[in-house]
Amino acid sequence: MTNHEQQLIPAAAAFRKALRAWFAQHQRPLPWRTEVSAYRTVVSELMCQQTQIATALPYFERWVQRWPDFRSLARAKEADVLAAWAGLGYYTRARNLLALAQQVAGRPEPRTAAEWQAFKGVGPYTAAAIASIAFREPVAVVDGNVVRVLARVAGVKEKFKDTTTAAKSFTPLANALVDPKHPGDHNQAMMELGATVCRKAAPDCAHCPVAAWCAVRGRRDAASLPRFEAKVRKTAEVARALVHHRGKVLVRRNPREARRLAGMAELPELATLGTAVTGRPALVRRRTIGSVTYAETLLEVAVTTALVRTWSQDAGLEWVAVAELDAAALTGPHLRWVREWLSPADRPKRGKPL
Repeated sequence: MTNHEQQLIPAAAAFRKALRAWFAQHQRPLPWRTEVSAYRTVVSELMCQQTQIATALPYFERWVQRWPDFRSLARAKEADVLAAWAGLGYYTRARNLLALAQQVAGRPEPRTAAEWQAFKGVGPYTAAAIASIAFREPVAVVDGNVVRVLARVAGVKEKFKDTTTAAKSFTPLANALVDPKHPGDHNQAMMELGATVCRKAAPDCAHCPVAAWCAVRGRRDAASLPRFEAKVRKTAEVARALVHHRGKVLVRRNPREARRLAGMAELPELATLGTAVTGRPALVRRRTIGSVTYAETLLEVAVTTALVRTWSQDAGLEWVAVAELDAAALTGPHLRWVREWLSPADRPKRGKPL
């Protein structure tokens, strides 16, 4: 720990008290806070990893209504789980959640972070969140929001490789500050503070409950902390084909062993169809996945009966009725493309409009 970090330890009690009072008054009424359980904590934490809370909220509500506990989720089919997750991205989280439910269901729920971390797909952050919020274990949760708060409070100007590296570095300080009597509230308050007050680009120091202990409060360089090494970004151009015929759309199902989007469906790449096609280019749609930027061009492909027969037999390709695309685990961006592209005559007559 730095000298300033060490100086924070004697003030931990006052720091906790100010933080807890602020949280009691300003916390957002999130559904996993109003009804607390290990299961709801797991679902919310996995959904909110690398996804904004506002985006995750409707998914959470639908999820717990359909699968209210580990037992019900353990009986679910992977295809249904992936379809319910479609649009949140990073689909490994959905598969890990299903695998976790299958391991936990029917046995006493683990109570400690160490026990939860023994399960596949549950890292230190998620394990600490479950143990502290659902079982009151005094262990700190250290996510990107907490890293930001601690880096600024402690005035740490060291450059980190990534958030994971930074979280490991700040864990000792976070554990020293965690409230032993109210660890769940403390951890949620730290995350809430980072998300709503100690914001990434515009820290609101004037309304920060722990500003009195902050090394960079009110300074111009506060927004520059924490510091990270520059990431090298690569670009790749991919042309996708929207092939639709008699109310169906051609999709490619990624194999379970695929590194990215395993088990999910996407619009096929034009190059994989292996047939001369005609089409017209759409606007270039750009999206970012991790550190790789993909510029994807969508083409509407002219379909003939011969091509339909050829493609339907191709490995990995399958026809899905337009009306059933929501349940087909089609990735979020591609589902949006289909909805935007198809003419009103091609759209389903019932259910959610495409």
